[in-house]
Amino acid sequence: MYYAEYFHLFERARSEYIRDCGMSYADVEKKGILLPVREAQCRYRSPARYDDLVLIRAGISEWRRASLRFVYEIWREDKNQLLCEGMTQHAFANPQGQPVAAPDWFREMAQNRRPGA
Repeated sequence: MYYAEYFHLFERARSEYIRDCGMSYADVEKKGILLPVREAQCRYRSPARYDDLVLIRAGISEWRRASLRFVYEIWREDKNQLLCEGMTQHAFANPQGQPVAAPDWFREMAQNRRPGA
């Protein structure tokens, strides 16, 4: 798999994580909150190959006043081999792109996450 594709998988996993919290990312934006990426990292452990099935784990590892950090692991579907691990750091911003404090409703939503709901 092309190395940059892992970041697309991170984005999809992050969107599903937020959906499992009870709201789509589009709904988060409708409430006036954007989550621009400030930093992204990926550590490649083993290559994924064409037609491989993978399992992606995502979670929030850190909360700050106006930002949060998502962490990711991508495994072969059988969970026997870690393919990569990474993170993305996000600011909370208003529609004008200005930093804002993490809204209480977003924190509560993330704390009440129901995986696979």
